[in-house]
Amino acid sequence: MGETLRNAWRVPELRKKLIYTFLMLLLFRLIGVVPVPGIDLNAIQSSIANYDALGLVNMMTGNQFSQMTIMAMGITPYINASIIMQLLCVAIPALEKLQKDGGEEGRKKINRITRYSTVVLAALQAIGIIAGLNGLQSSYKNFWGYCTVGIIMAGGTALAMWIGERITKNGIGNGISLLIFAGIISNLFNGIVAAVSNVFSNIPGAISSLLIILATTIIIVAVVTFVDRGERRIPVQYAKRVVGRKMYGGQSTFLPMKVNMSGVMPIIFASSIGSLPATIAGLAGKATEGTWVETWFGNSSIPYAIIYFLLIIFFAYFYSTIQFNPIEVSNNLKKNGGYIPGFRPGKPTSEFIQKVLNKITLFGAIYLGIIAVVPILISHFSNAAQLTGLSLGGTSIMIAVGVALETVRALEAQMLMRNYKGFLD
Repeated sequence: MGETLRNAWRVPELRKKLIYTFLMLLLFRLIGVVPVPGIDLNAIQSSIANYDALGLVNMMTGNQFSQMTIMAMGITPYINASIIMQLLCVAIPALEKLQKDGGEEGRKKINRITRYSTVVLAALQAIGIIAGLNGLQSSYKNFWGYCTVGIIMAGGTALAMWIGERITKNGIGNGISLLIFAGIISNLFNGIVAAVSNVFSNIPGAISSLLIILATTIIIVAVVTFVDRGERRIPVQYAKRVVGRKMYGGQSTFLPMKVNMSGVMPIIFASSIGSLPATIAGLAGKATEGTWVETWFGNSSIPYAIIYFLLIIFFAYFYSTIQFNPIEVSNNLKKNGGYIPGFRPGKPTSEFIQKVLNKITLFGAIYLGIIAVVPILISHFSNAAQLTGLSLGGTSIMIAVGVALETVRALEAQMLMRNYKGFLD
């Protein structure tokens, strides 16, 4: 790997891309220390401890939300806007036609709508959070205070979105994913510092708890890496055909279907839905300690783990249905003279693809559920996170590993074009 990095560094174009990516990530982190003026950080940090949904936002922004900087909303509104646009493109025929038949111009329009929606969502989410949090000074509980927070945080999100798009265009990898990755790694670094400090403070049980968390993290990383590269390959045969004086087709290929087709999205959806009852109760000023909300939706309770697991399975099927259409794939194969051996073109082919999709989606959903629920079970049966100060989250690990693998593949593709031996060989 070191030799590969040296080879990449010797290529002027790749060296510029790597330096550009690093500098833009550094700019993103530096801007993220500029605070929103006048906000009481103690009230914000106590609210994050009480509301699970805010903890998810804080994790994805690399603690910038807990410090209430201009990047406090991070790139989360962009992710929400992208998900909403994906759903609308399925539900609204005009958007679906624009996405499929509009070509490059259609994609540009979809991206433009997504950008505008991101800014609006960032402002609305920031205003909603500030309006709902208890303990903030009354100077922000008015029209001008809400406008100030909304404009500042929407501007920060727009800047983060611009940085991500610049990285995608001029750097290495997906810029939006790398911004989330940078935040997660920042959280991990802070957690490691806290864990080492607790260990050297001779806190009883800190060393054994740290070993449990490290072992679990290594296992999760290994499983995520293995499954992320897994795919089901359906053999496809193309019939021979004569066009003019040339013969086309006759070759064999395969239709790849990723085992974890929906990625980490089902976990994000399930986490957001599962944390809503406790968050709504907290924002309404209702105490949740000792109530049914804590019993069923506390982030370390067994009932919540079961609900969380079932929600992940549901959203895994929901998201795979949106992403992959067996009927459309079958029609495309038929138009291009392709067929799956043993199945007639048309409905039999689409039914077979649907059957395979259901099987791998079930496996992927169970895999996602286990990855997400294991840290909850560890928190329920032990106080490892409290003793070490190092939180263990399946969502953050999956995102970090997925982005790292995606970036490595992007650099690998760049290097293979220049006949260099890559990381994955």
